[in-house]
Amino acid sequence: MCQSQLTKTYDQNRLSMTHVIRRCAIQFIACVLCDLTVVAVAQTPLTGHDAFDDTQIQRIMTHGPWPQPWRPDRSNRVSGQTAAIDFGRQLFFDARLSPSGQVSCSSCHRPERAWSDGRPHGIGLKPGWRNTPSLYNVRLNRWFGWSGASDSLWAQGLRPLLDTGEMGSSAQHMKSYLGSHQELAGAYAAVFGRPVAATDAEIVLVDVAKALAAFQETIVSSRTVFDDFRDALAMGDRTAAAAYPRAAQRGLALFIGEGGCSECHSGPAFTNDAFHDVGRTVDGSASPVDAGRRDGVARLLASPYNLAGRFNDDPARVVTWSVDSLKQMSGIERGFRVPSLRNLTRTAPYMHDGSLATLPEAVRSHANASRALADNEIADLVGFLVTLSQTGR
Repeated sequence: MCQSQLTKTYDQNRLSMTHVIRRCAIQFIACVLCDLTVVAVAQTPLTGHDAFDDTQIQRIMTHGPWPQPWRPDRSNRVSGQTAAIDFGRQLFFDARLSPSGQVSCSSCHRPERAWSDGRPHGIGLKPGWRNTPSLYNVRLNRWFGWSGASDSLWAQGLRPLLDTGEMGSSAQHMKSYLGSHQELAGAYAAVFGRPVAATDAEIVLVDVAKALAAFQETIVSSRTVFDDFRDALAMGDRTAAAAYPRAAQRGLALFIGEGGCSECHSGPAFTNDAFHDVGRTVDGSASPVDAGRRDGVARLLASPYNLAGRFNDDPARVVTWSVDSLKQMSGIERGFRVPSLRNLTRTAPYMHDGSLATLPEAVRSHANASRALADNEIADLVGFLVTLSQTGR
């Protein structure tokens, strides 16, 4: 081969190699740019007409995460124990805890009704005048009942057991009933480490309430569409966040902003667990005037079952209130506990007196007086509240 042919062949090979190197370099740069774009998208905050600024996102973050971590009730020594939960579940559905044999805890707190009853007012042995609250997430409460007449879940359970208008039971009936049934007596002894027959009747009564509380602590609502959206915001996941309905986003912006809703309905459970005068009285002239928190404070201070009493199992004897602070609270006119908004679509009718049948009615009733809400804003708030309820069963 002549020199000219060798030179030509060399030049062709060099051009071919240069082309290959150039093509590989372009592909490498493209891949690097692609990776950088993916990282940038993951870290870029949401933009557009449905955007939330940093302050709004911080407020949204306070409504989670969900579910909340488990914390045992130190005032109840069987809190979280499997045997106590099973025993409490059995007792919850047992109408024989009432001497009448006609009313159980589940008569008002029905699982298929979101652990409420769907009525304006609860009905035990007699008609009541308050709406039956759901038991969903009740373990997170600081105060129990519409007026906060109890400071523990187990003490709250004693009220319907003993109330003559609800289950009409007594300490002596509870001891006699458990002691006369071998299975129940055996379960009691296994949970509390003592036989029914050798135990004071009042202690048996309180133990039953503590087993019932251990079961009720397990009634926790599932994650919702809102929880998925909140977590997507936390991770900067634009794709997942974009799946949240636009109406719900507008309603959420109102909820944490101009609507003022999150001032009372705060935290992961959407309640500050405080008491507010909602300016409503009980319907019907035959019903007594409901004093709300004023009555609740009086009942709590007079109860031998409050956390300051001898039935508190906490070795540190922690009490989260003082007499002076409670008396100061009792001045609230018709103050009622702010309920959780989780699973709200399943717990109609609304308010302590069950006077509002639908969610739009409840939203309109709570509209901030200084900022009247338009119909479309109420619809957006309802659209948001719907996303706080679990889907499926």
